[in-house]
Amino acid sequence: MRRNRITQATRRDFLKLAATAATLSPFISFPESTLAGQATLRIAKWAHFLPEFDAWFESMAGEWGRQHDAQVSVDEIAVEDIYALAKSETKAGHGHDLFMFPWPPAEFQEYAIDHASLYQVVAGRYGAIPEIAFKSTVNLKNKKHFAFADSWVPTPLLYFEDCWQQAGMPNGPLAYGSLRSGGQRIRDKVGIPCGLALTSTLEGNITCHTMLYAFGGTMINAKGDVRIDARTTAALTFAKSVSRDAGTLDALSWQAGDNLQAMLSRKVSCTMSSIGLLRLAEKHAPEVAKRINIQPPLLGSYGVTAFPYITNCSAVWKFSRNQPLATQFLAHLIDQSKATYEKSRGCNFPVYPKTLPDLIVRLENDPTADPPTKYKELKDALHWTPNLGAPGIVSPAWMEAFNSFVIPRMFQSAVKGELNVLDAARAAEAEMKQILEQWKDV
Repeated sequence: MRRNRITQATRRDFLKLAATAATLSPFISFPESTLAGQATLRIAKWAHFLPEFDAWFESMAGEWGRQHDAQVSVDEIAVEDIYALAKSETKAGHGHDLFMFPWPPAEFQEYAIDHASLYQVVAGRYGAIPEIAFKSTVNLKNKKHFAFADSWVPTPLLYFEDCWQQAGMPNGPLAYGSLRSGGQRIRDKVGIPCGLALTSTLEGNITCHTMLYAFGGTMINAKGDVRIDARTTAALTFAKSVSRDAGTLDALSWQAGDNLQAMLSRKVSCTMSSIGLLRLAEKHAPEVAKRINIQPPLLGSYGVTAFPYITNCSAVWKFSRNQPLATQFLAHLIDQSKATYEKSRGCNFPVYPKTLPDLIVRLENDPTADPPTKYKELKDALHWTPNLGAPGIVSPAWMEAFNSFVIPRMFQSAVKGELNVLDAARAAEAEMKQILEQWKDV
């Protein structure tokens, strides 16, 4: 298997992502020659936060290719560059055969095949399409599936137990109110602030959307309308107060991965993230890992909820030269769900529960965790994880707003004091209405 790295996108040794869009030019470069008569499958995949997972994926894809007399290439793309590359390929009408996104690619649905038949094939072995996959990949207007979801990554709260003991909360802050009050006591006592990401990054996007939803606010409601209300301004008011009373100004300029860096260097007391942060610590800084605990998302007025950190959604392009081969590989990915979970060190949860029936047993006795029961807090993750696009299904307008960071920018302007909370919400509302108008017929 030929292996490419258009962008090296790992956090090895805790170094933040350094790839830029400029390194992607030209976006696509493939040799024209392959073995005589041999099919080719060109895969673009978001680069995982654990380098060892990408190494396994490349090996697995290569072996599958040999079994199917195919030449398989995998290009790993930094999450920050995925959207730009997909936009470039679809505009040009050529590129990879299979494109693996870390979120639902709803804006690109006109360029993707209908994956409904693939879901039907998989259903024969593993059951009907699960809700998180259905709501992340379907267009209810035309009844087509613009992508295929195989795994997802939950977003718990990670915190330092010894820090939160200082606030009388050894089990961490259970609600947003206790995050602010307890975080303030910790910062006053030991000088360590909270570490919520609020910038235009993947971490910031998930954190801000989660906070808004936890307070009962939403970008687009279940009827498909955009409307700010008291719940929106309540979320912004809280973000401003927690940043002022318990946070750090550094968080307002964080780049991709900086909240992970801050946790791993013990510069913050908590953050919202995937457990990839903890897995990195277990490997590179075990003494730090021992002090990091996991808990479900914070309790808000809407309940305990957090959007998925990653929703692994793959699209086979209409311009792909090997659509049947690409769909066969995606079906194979479901068969590999157990290995995907193991090789990602428990980061990637399977979409189809039947592929990993002993998930809870594994979470309650993890061989590398200290203590082994540390990850049991994730056993109910599916219950507190709505799909991106909630309270409805995902839509092109929702995802365009997500990828243009409308909500993090709203939070930023309110927290920095550039606008008061009502004006910040109104500005985001106006921007969202423009986006919704552009997609009204899709």
